[in-house]
Amino acid sequence: MTNRDLFEKAKELMPGGVSSPVRAFKAVGGEPIIVSHAQGCRLWDVEGKEYIDFLMSWGPLILGHSHPRVVKALEEQLRKGLSYGLTNAHEITLAQMIVSAMPSVEMVRFVSSGTEATMSAIRLARGYTGRKYVVKFEGCYHGHYDGLLVSAGSGVATLGIPGTPGVPEEIANLTIVLPYNDVQALEETFKKYGESIACVIVEPIAGNMGTVLPKDGFLQALRKLTKEYSALLIFDEVITNFRVSKGGAQEMYSVDPDLTCMGKVIGGGMPLGAYGGKKEIMKKVAPEGPIYQAGTLSGNPMAMISGIATLSELFETNPYPYLEQISQQLCDGISQILSDKGITHRINRVGSMFTVFFTEKEVFDYSTAKTSNLELFGKFFRALLKEGVLIPPSQFEAWFLSTAHTKEDIDEALNRIDRAVRSI
Repeated sequence: MTNRDLFEKAKELMPGGVSSPVRAFKAVGGEPIIVSHAQGCRLWDVEGKEYIDFLMSWGPLILGHSHPRVVKALEEQLRKGLSYGLTNAHEITLAQMIVSAMPSVEMVRFVSSGTEATMSAIRLARGYTGRKYVVKFEGCYHGHYDGLLVSAGSGVATLGIPGTPGVPEEIANLTIVLPYNDVQALEETFKKYGESIACVIVEPIAGNMGTVLPKDGFLQALRKLTKEYSALLIFDEVITNFRVSKGGAQEMYSVDPDLTCMGKVIGGGMPLGAYGGKKEIMKKVAPEGPIYQAGTLSGNPMAMISGIATLSELFETNPYPYLEQISQQLCDGISQILSDKGITHRINRVGSMFTVFFTEKEVFDYSTAKTSNLELFGKFFRALLKEGVLIPPSQFEAWFLSTAHTKEDIDEALNRIDRAVRSI
């Protein structure tokens, strides 16, 4: 069957024909592809068309699709059971690996998604401090938890959906939204509400309004103010953990949060999230403390094994210098192609994640990200897809590279991108 045939059938059975909104391609126009299979840095749709993949399942696949080490580990675990509902030894191994690598994490609790991680961390922060207000930043997306959908990025930004339908006003009002990278607004907020603020949650490197880096001093100001007012600082590193460096963004910027939310890379492509932090705080989580959180599939052995295999490969090979090199190669090539065509653009990059913005402005927050020409991005996306290059179907997301991308793959991708841009 064709992509179109299957998508029409899907729309009869699932809202919008998808299990996650941006997969419907509504923001970029055209029809979505239906995936058949993938290997390395390539992906094929049901019609047999091949794509060089820079979506990488929205970030988890830092080793590429179907990495042999991950596949072998999963096959071995498959014969031992899919789920136990009890603690398994692999949880302890993966917890040890995370604690050894993430500077601020002394204890960890596994969940099944990034949304579960942020939701649970917010509850823990409120329970630990006895306060109610949460500070977040405009354009940062922390999953689809009620209180964090206010002024969110990712699919909420992509589809232009108001962030709070279905969320009672009383809950939305407990979230204070500030501009990203604005220290003055942060200081004023703490002066006014500081004694009632339970926590500040932030993407230390934003990846859901497109890739947006913190300005010098921004994360340090967050750390200083939260300590001063006895609020907790939560880093949402669901995208950046083990992606931008072994120790995540907190290692890169030398800032230790109180709690860290993790996901994507730690599962190696399997559904997995986690939150962790100082023992003093984490010991408030049930059954050791009174703050409840649970999950039937939390610590699922298949997800644990996939995570262990992925992190083991990263720890042993240290691919970050290589990922930096090929990412720079790709970004330089894209910038040259767009400049030769006279197309105004900005590329924000950190490590192996980046975003192409079609704007002349420096992009440092959600308002500047929104100056990107969305109509041009849609044309760019469709032209790339036609040439066999898959990128996120959203201006407000990051492209991702993997160790499976070779320098030859990057050269081939740039040739395809050049043809695509010339066709716009």
